[in-house]
Amino acid sequence: MRIGSKGRTATQPDPETSLDEPEHGPLRRCLVSRAQGRREEMLRFVAAPDGALVFDSSATLPGRGLWLSADGDVIELAVRRGVFARAARAPLKLPQDLRSQVEAALARRLVDLLGLARRSGAAISGFEKAREWLQAGRGGLIVQAADGSADERARFVGGSGLPCVVVLSAGALGKAFGREHTVHVVIAAGRLARMIELEARRLLGVAKESVSGQ
Repeated sequence: MRIGSKGRTATQPDPETSLDEPEHGPLRRCLVSRAQGRREEMLRFVAAPDGALVFDSSATLPGRGLWLSADGDVIELAVRRGVFARAARAPLKLPQDLRSQVEAALARRLVDLLGLARRSGAAISGFEKAREWLQAGRGGLIVQAADGSADERARFVGGSGLPCVVVLSAGALGKAFGREHTVHVVIAAGRLARMIELEARRLLGVAKESVSGQ
């Protein structure tokens, strides 16, 4: 058998891009860094039937997943190094600005989850009303607009001790609440709060700027 440059036989898969690991269990391995992470914290891509690379924001599309850490620099490295095609063992058509597309998809997903929380009664916006939830111990997560006043954001959070995510613009955050803009949101403790925090942190990792205005 022919031996490759790293001492592998020609029939052995490249360990940097192998898809041989079973796609089950709680952990996934990043194609670029090779670090393992919880599947809900990572980014999943799939190859569409037409050969296009698709970002699967909810990790539910059919097909074998191509996983990356939720890091914008990792996405750009994956594109430059051609790791998606090597992992899929087939040519793939990539969007011109994959990182921006992933950021926009994550921002939409976050706004959708915030809207779901509002409609289900698990979220409240506005300085005074949201502070009432905090004081009553109803909060599980604070979400604030990144372009809001830093002093006001700090005054709102106070000594609540709750996790706080700051990534969307006031305009984007307002969309979830049917308003022109919103700066302060409190999410009730529970599954939705955990999902929103995870999505916000994925978006923070990918975003090119500190404020996502999608």
